[in-house]
Amino acid sequence: MSAPENLEDCYAGELADLWSANDQMEKVVKELASVASDDKLKQKLEKATEGIAKHTKTIKALLDEMGESEKEHCKGMEGLVKEARKHAIEEDIQDDDVRDVVIVAQYQRMCHYGICGFGTSKAFAEALGKKDHVKKLDEITASIYDADENMSDLAERSVNLAAK
Repeated sequence: MSAPENLEDCYAGELADLWSANDQMEKVVKELASVASDDKLKQKLEKATEGIAKHTKTIKALLDEMGESEKEHCKGMEGLVKEARKHAIEEDIQDDDVRDVVIVAQYQRMCHYGICGFGTSKAFAEALGKKDHVKKLDEITASIYDADENMSDLAERSVNLAAK
């Protein structure tokens, strides 16, 4: 994409970036699920990949409505994914419970990045009067908040305690 000339360009650019971010996150969350030892954590991560894929489908549809069909590589998520792999997968963590704590932390960092991006996109859509887009982006943001809160609950009730 070229340099933005107006808010519509900024909005399309943000969505294109989110598409890339979601693709990257979906892949690493699958990897995190494969190394998680806690069954509930593994299930939540597997379910999360389904949600991420659904959000990506919505992003693509919104971009399609705007006449855009390409994603823009998200370097921010690239860094978060690199950190998630390094800390939760590649490091030689001997205690499975400790690895699960690290997985939760890395997953939540990526969720928070997504909340920021989808919130920004929603603000752009509101300013542009795209009410249908606002509704869909609001639903995605709420879904990510729920996933983050559910992960916090799991961590506080079991994963963190097991690693203690």
